Parts: sequence; structure tokens; C-alpha cells
Amino acid sequence: MFNFFSRTSLIARHLPNSRNISSMTNSEKATFAGGCFWGVEHMYQKYFKQYDIETRVGYMGGDDKHADYRSICSGKTDHAEVVQVAYDPSKVAYEKLVDFFYSIHDPTTLNAQGPDVGKQYRSAIFYHSPEQKETAEKVTADVQEKHFKGKKIVTEIAPATVFYDAEAYHQDYLNNNPSGYQCPTHFKRW
Repeated sequence: MFNFFSRTSLIARHLPNSRNISSMTNSEKATFAGGCFWGVEHMYQKYFKQYDIETRVGYMGGDDKHADYRSICSGKTDHAEVVQVAYDPSKVAYEKLVDFFYSIHDPTTLNAQGPDVGKQYRSAIFYHSPEQKETAEKVTADVQEKHFKGKKIVTEIAPATVFYDAEAYHQDYLNNNPSGYQCPTHFKRW
């Protein structure tokens, strides 16, 4: 496999604040948008620590060739706030990461999570392979049937595009600022 957090010349152009944080040799990546990325990142770090995951927050899924916090908050770029998770598939399955994603936010609200409103706060799964797409679609159908009868899941399932690393102060935000803002919809439901 590859170390997707390394500073390759291709990726480094889009990750101005990137740091080489992954030492996993068999890492894969998963990318999720579920509202404010601070809370989503914090939930993955809290519940998947034993699986040695690594996370980065950033922006994906927009139209512009550049994304930063100010531009995506304007609503003009169509990027979502995302969390990329580096994980070892021999320790944790992608299916488990997707199911967890659905359990920590409300996937039935369009372009919003709690008081955070705008397309940058949409629910989305950005897949990195045909297998991830298939798994995301299967888990979505299962979660719809088991947990959201009567309310339609509106989560976008789309191919991963360029990941733009968020500014340094956003990385590990809630670990660095324990009393910082957390969207009230980010809690474990099952």
C-alpha cells in the first residue's frame, strides 16, 4: 500500500499545512463529511484509538482549484468539511468506519448539522475505490432500514477528489481545545 499522508510532489501542492503523520505500511484512506469537521474528527479519534487510525481535516468535493476555511465558508466553492482517516484494514474494516460515520451525525438533514448550515456541512462519503463505493452503498441501505425508517438518508456518496488540507489550527482541534465548539449532533447513537 502507500502512506497517503506523506508529502509527495502531487499531493503537497494541495496540502500546504501537510505533515507526514502516518507510519502505517498497509494504510488505506476513508473520507467522510458530517458537519463541522472538528467533531467528526474527535469522534473517530475517541472511538478508534485502539485501531491506530490517523486523521486529518480538510476540504473536498468542490469546484474551485483551491480551498481554505474562508473560501469554503463563503458557500461559493461547494467544498465540504471532511475528515480523512488513515486506517489499517487488517485492524478495522471500512464497513465499520462507514457504519460509525452514520451513528455520529444526522444523515437525514440536507446541507446542515444542528446549527451549522451550508453545503460545506453536508453529509457525504467520498470513496477511494469501487469496493469502498459498494460498501458505502450497502451500509447506507442497511442503516436506512435499521435506524432511519421514515426519514430518508440524504448522504452523498461520491468519488474522492482532491483533498485540501485544512489550516493547522483546525487539526486535532478538540484535543488542543477541549472546551471548544462541538456540534450538538455529534454523538454516538448506536
